[in-house]
Amino acid sequence: ATGRLSSNNPNLQNIPIRTDKGKEVRKAFIPRNEEFVLLSADYSQIELRIIASIANEESMIEAFKQGIDIHRATAARVYGVDVSEVTSDQRRNAKAVNFGIIYGQSAFGLAQNLNISRTEAKSIIDAYFEQYSTIKTYMDGAVSQARDKGYVETIMQRRRYLPDINSANAVVRGFAERNAVNAPIQGSAADIIKMAMVSVHRAMKQQPLKSKMILQVHDELVFDVHKSEMDLMKKLVEEAMEHAVKLVVPMEVELQFGDNWLDAH
Repeated sequence: ATGRLSSNNPNLQNIPIRTDKGKEVRKAFIPRNEEFVLLSADYSQIELRIIASIANEESMIEAFKQGIDIHRATAARVYGVDVSEVTSDQRRNAKAVNFGIIYGQSAFGLAQNLNISRTEAKSIIDAYFEQYSTIKTYMDGAVSQARDKGYVETIMQRRRYLPDINSANAVVRGFAERNAVNAPIQGSAADIIKMAMVSVHRAMKQQPLKSKMILQVHDELVFDVHKSEMDLMKKLVEEAMEHAVKLVVPMEVELQFGDNWLDAH
């Protein structure tokens, strides 16, 4: 429904990385032989770049264009301080709001997530919407469009139908409303990574390469790269991914080589 690709037998998109045991599992994924290395190419903060673009939120767009850390920039606006004065706690709170907002997180959810009072969480969210009013306008508009048309669309005009958007059941309706806000963002990220895969594939086909594209995991592409093609592949992948589609903000890709999947992160 989100438009994301899925994986099974085994589910390679669900290999853990956050825990110590998960990291050990990641180490088990290696190139085909010692002549190759793994390359991980990951879109940086793609969903926040998409929401800045589709909501046309100028201050966020400006931060991305200038290469300012978006969570630091958000904290500066929410707390009314200079970017250079933002504390690590303020940045952490802003990061939670930046990601939480697009998933319809409430003050209660944010309070639990950050281990702060609900009153403080509500004041952070209120300040966020005060500073980023066009994001609130986008969210309200997405729900309104879904109620009116029965669907929302990604940047590639792919539709997500939401039959429960006018449900009499408040819980069911609330779930559909959160999907109305999130589906165009998450769905657009899914569109972009697939467009990127096609662009990379086309670029790789134009020359005889030993390297292969082997996996897509959410916002990341993984390659089995011949050591003689490392520089070529890094440039090719970065170029194709950053120009897969045109957003209002630049798309950035983080690339790293490694002798196993953990080291390539």
